Amino acid sequence: MTEIPDVYMDLLLEKRAFAHLATVMPDGSPQNTPVWFDFAGGKVRVNSALGRTKVRNMKQGAKVALSIMDPDNPDRYVQLRGTVTGVRQDDVAAAHIDQLAHKYLGLDKNPYAKAGDVRVMFEISVFSVQGMS
Repeated sequence: MTEIPDVYMDLLLEKRAFAHLATVMPDGSPQNTPVWFDFAGGKVRVNSALGRTKVRNMKQGAKVALSIMDPDNPDRYVQLRGTVTGVRQDDVAAAHIDQLAHKYLGLDKNPYAKAGDVRVMFEISVFSVQGMS
């Protein structure tokens, strides 16, 4: 796992920046989605609902990339490339989306939740960091 330089840590820990998550489709073509994320235990964590394209693409061991632009300075960003090293589909994953709703919306519960959604949380171990600060 690669250490992320301190100059980018505000984008991961303090700001409400969205990440653009790139995954790889079964045919090898790229797929890109803006996502909420957080950073805990040295890993980037994202959350989605079972049945979505990114969930199908993000199996254990899958390679992904995230670009995170500073919401206060669009010329500043960090790109992280990593490997999916954890996949959870349990109460922790269900609680995680509410934590992200708090970070991004200031709400205790995800207002976009649908009855029957099964939440999946992915942990991504970073192996490459590039950016502009």
